[in-house]
Amino acid sequence: MHYNISTVHPFFEWIQEYTVKIRKKPLLVAGFVILILMCLIALSAPVIAPHDPNKQSLKDRFMEPCPEYPLGTDQFGRCVLSRVIYGSQTSLSIAIVSTVIVVAIGVLMGLYSGYYRRLDGILMRFTDLMLAFPSMVITLALVGIMGPSVFSIILALTIPGWAKYARVVRATTLTIKNRGFVEGSRALGASNTHILYRHILPNSLAPIMEIATLGLGGKIISIAGLGFLGLGIQPPTPEWGTIMNQGLPLLSKAPLIALSAGVMVMIFVLATNLIGSEIREVMDPKSDSVIL
Repeated sequence: MHYNISTVHPFFEWIQEYTVKIRKKPLLVAGFVILILMCLIALSAPVIAPHDPNKQSLKDRFMEPCPEYPLGTDQFGRCVLSRVIYGSQTSLSIAIVSTVIVVAIGVLMGLYSGYYRRLDGILMRFTDLMLAFPSMVITLALVGIMGPSVFSIILALTIPGWAKYARVVRATTLTIKNRGFVEGSRALGASNTHILYRHILPNSLAPIMEIATLGLGGKIISIAGLGFLGLGIQPPTPEWGTIMNQGLPLLSKAPLIALSAGVMVMIFVLATNLIGSEIREVMDPKSDSVIL
């Protein structure tokens, strides 16, 4: 007997519906393909990297691209390709972790602020305070005070990053909580927690996904910017921004050092922009049925 997974729960039917829609968006598919490939490169770095990224060989300094070193070597004789591949692990892990944290904080703040109006004033004034300061200034100040490390960079990106999510989720919560299916669920005795996470949150996913994917690209730029300024992950640990910082004085002699890391940043941001520009149209509940 043929078994249809969509009969188990409406959520699976919703997943199937949007999977079909995504396939009709070539730019969105391209963005997902690029993003998945880059994540696979980061995860499989120990397998696909031709050399140890920190192994120095002074006799092989500034080698041109060759079969052994496809992107050449740097001033210490290290394989540029291996350092770029391993650098993707560092950059992507920090970006993904910090994005997940800011989304979680922002979503919770927005949901409770929009649903429980007695909390709205306090939470939104705190949100306005965070939005009043330039995020990059806060990030630079925090990293400068705490020193460059994975923890300090994640914390510095998280503290100013959640506010925009809280604002967007609050606005969608205010709209959705008064809709008929929410009122009906409340009349049937559903708890506030059930309403928040079973009705309001799923129908707020469109703006969350859009901002999160665009924000992921922004995090990569911020991480690379910190590394380029010397405030990111410190050498010899490979990271795209740090690689660009080390390769900048060598542009005339070994341009592939800085360009290779810069191209990786550009490709990743392009992928997130492609996804962010299309995902809202696919998931916007205003154009389709909501999740009941």
